[in-house]
Amino acid sequence: MYRTAIRTMLLASVAAMSAVPAHAQDAAEAPSVAEQDEAASTIDTGEIVVTARRTEENLQRVPAAISAFSERTLERIQATDTTGLQGAVPNLNIVQGRGSSNATNIFIRGIGQPDALQTFDPAVGVYIDDVYLSRIRGNQLDLLDVERVEVLRGPQGTLYGKNTIGGAIKFVTRKPSQQFRATGSIAVGSYDQFDLKLAASGPVSDTIAAGFAVMRAKRDGFVEDRNDDREYNDRNTVAARGAIAFTPTSALRIDLTADYAHDDASLNTGAPLNALTYLFTPGVVVPLERDPDDYNYTVETTPGLPNSTKMTHWGFSGTAAYDVNDALTLKSITAYRKLSTTDYIDIDATAAEIGDVLVDVRQDQFSQEFQLTYTSDRLTAVGGLYYLDENVSSHQEAFADDLINITIFRGVFPDFLLGPSNFPTFLRTIDDDLKTDSYAAYVNGSFALTDALRISAGLRWTREEKDYFRTTSTFSSAPFLNSAAPFVFERKDRWKNLSPMLSVDYQFTPTTMAYLRYAKGFKSGGFNGRANEIGSATAYDPETTESYEAGLKTTIARQLRFNAAVFHNNYKDFQARVSELDESTVPPTPLLSVLNAGKLRIRGAELEAAWTPTPELLLDTQIGYLDAKYKQFDDLRFTNFDGSRAFQEPAFAPKWTMRFGAQYAASLGSAGTLTLGGQARYRSRHALSVDNTFTNSDAEIEGLFQKGYWLGDARVVWEDAAKHYSVGLYANNLFDKLYKTDGQEFSSIGSIRTVYFGAPRTFTLRLTARY
Repeated sequence: MYRTAIRTMLLASVAAMSAVPAHAQDAAEAPSVAEQDEAASTIDTGEIVVTARRTEENLQRVPAAISAFSERTLERIQATDTTGLQGAVPNLNIVQGRGSSNATNIFIRGIGQPDALQTFDPAVGVYIDDVYLSRIRGNQLDLLDVERVEVLRGPQGTLYGKNTIGGAIKFVTRKPSQQFRATGSIAVGSYDQFDLKLAASGPVSDTIAAGFAVMRAKRDGFVEDRNDDREYNDRNTVAARGAIAFTPTSALRIDLTADYAHDDASLNTGAPLNALTYLFTPGVVVPLERDPDDYNYTVETTPGLPNSTKMTHWGFSGTAAYDVNDALTLKSITAYRKLSTTDYIDIDATAAEIGDVLVDVRQDQFSQEFQLTYTSDRLTAVGGLYYLDENVSSHQEAFADDLINITIFRGVFPDFLLGPSNFPTFLRTIDDDLKTDSYAAYVNGSFALTDALRISAGLRWTREEKDYFRTTSTFSSAPFLNSAAPFVFERKDRWKNLSPMLSVDYQFTPTTMAYLRYAKGFKSGGFNGRANEIGSATAYDPETTESYEAGLKTTIARQLRFNAAVFHNNYKDFQARVSELDESTVPPTPLLSVLNAGKLRIRGAELEAAWTPTPELLLDTQIGYLDAKYKQFDDLRFTNFDGSRAFQEPAFAPKWTMRFGAQYAASLGSAGTLTLGGQARYRSRHALSVDNTFTNSDAEIEGLFQKGYWLGDARVVWEDAAKHYSVGLYANNLFDKLYKTDGQEFSSIGSIRTVYFGAPRTFTLRLTARY
């Protein structure tokens, strides 16, 4: 299958290259896709400028797999927040994280980090104006006054550093300038949706420009509790950003920004996959009453658990760029960010108190980057120094009064140790602190050996130190379950890494380029943030990857943009959380450990194409093929398989991701333009959890897989001839498909396995004004 996919891509590439001369004669008369954007408000497939390599370049000249989205493109794919990129990028999985309203589960080419626990580092870097966001909490960003979004696929260790082993997502906000600009929109829709966005910028003086953007977004929950009137999975957000641009001379520009966001949402809930059982003893606490594939957005949670998840996220940044001369530019990027989240999570997703938790996190980070860029006729180079100081602390509480039935222990333990009730109260508290200092130096350059042949190389050195302290206490009305003393887990460690990159590209024609790329990257080592006993107090080393990529980028007759890539990635020491029971203790102790499990091989192919056969019609597609396989997955529990789980399917790695879009923009003369658009998105069968078979068995846990499914979206938009006003009706998940987005395997605690669902069908009416 892999060879077939690559062969198909190569044949299409050769056909595209051979077609260029045949269309050259028509190029002057044919409308470019960029011109079609102006005419029909659709897409930028002409010259798109990106900063993926930390300098401005035409997207079609960057020797790497990159997807770029302008404001118009984001509207076309109906994206209003980060998760709206789902389907529009080959081999990208991006959905709301499990159990939290403010986290995002991001996987690129089968690599990511689904766990929002504060000690786990992401595997896909998220950046706002080149400022790194360290946690997967707080990165489900609303697309507020965004100029461009760039998605970089494959390891980006040289220019972006740690935790970009899968790739990076860059948000570039709109900067104020001497030209006045203002936009505003109001939207109403399903589930009492109400969105309001306003943005404006312009000159204050000849050297100062300023701007602001504000947003208010509300929506009722699309998940209801079948036992009472509570709703879940809603939206309640306010956000604001301010910016000042100061240009005292033509050689110096200083950009200052401040942003603030606050979420006050209800619980993010899922559904149980199986009957829940008592810990330590036989017996069912909660029987499974219905098929979890047919929940129809009704669930239940513990009645006494607060229906609340809250987040406050704000930050300041300052970027100063000084042109030393025509070839040399010095840049400084300074930023401080602070994140506070208070999440109540019903992990077991039932009315019983089995896996109910409070996770209260406080995180702050300071980063400083100095960057020097050199540009000449043949050489472009960028080098820099980077420092990150991050502090994360949390207070957590786990409530489980319905988890333990001590009847079986009567006669084994004295009654005074068991207490008067067969169902003792149970509370576990955790307090921890993690401090990270990360230092890096990097250099990257591109040199044109000839007018057509260019070679690029880069290297990044990183040194990272982590200091972790954690205490765990257990309180129960059954004395034998109490902690004699708090469990203390304290560790320090440091790691070093060298991440090189080498690429070569050849420009066959002014519009056709092919490239080869080799890159390495790494994901930080760390400590198990769920260590509640000696057996799970584990540290783990960094995860590393080597990536080989070949690609073709071409634009034919100004009408067709065609980009294809094939890749092969080898991952070593990949980090996996495993769930088990330590049966050497009485009673057995649940363990949630993190370990470097072994090796992972991922290879695949990708295609992005956009075609405008007429000025009014746009057809586009994104197709990803992925072949992911464990080469080594050590787990001593799997004695039937010589201590290996390598037969399992890697999580969030569907073999196929596809999107097909079409739209037609009909001119109404002086009355404006009416655009009809739609898209179909497909994801093939994939696992929703790293643990997706039963212990010591190759039998799959069927509910922890999502079958292949299609989603359909549509829109109709009227825009006036001057492009100042528009009215649009948007439909998402048009056919109301019920599908799972994430899964949680905590079976060592009461047999908990939970899955989460995507949003149902929604309609939105949006009015927009632009000046």
